[in-house]
Amino acid sequence: MSLSGPNPRAFSPYFATADACRVRAAFAAAGHLEGHASISELIGTATLKEVRRLQRRHNNGKPWEPIRREAPAPGAAPKKKKPATGSNAE
Repeated sequence: MSLSGPNPRAFSPYFATADACRVRAAFAAAGHLEGHASISELIGTATLKEVRRLQRRHNNGKPWEPIRREAPAPGAAPKKKKPATGSNAE
């Protein structure tokens, strides 16, 4: 797996409970046999494999430009601002 080292902007995927249980079971049963040191490494390896497949199929095999966490996903609704609190709130 190609990790860029510690990344304060990393994110965690979320799984439905049943899927999370399957991931844990796969890691417990075969993770060590495949060289995965952690569930995160297993998930990261699988995710990046799919990203490479998508790049080959939809981007001429080239990596896409990275999108920072702050950037909204295409078609995503804009974030709502939190209402002001405290003595200046109206």
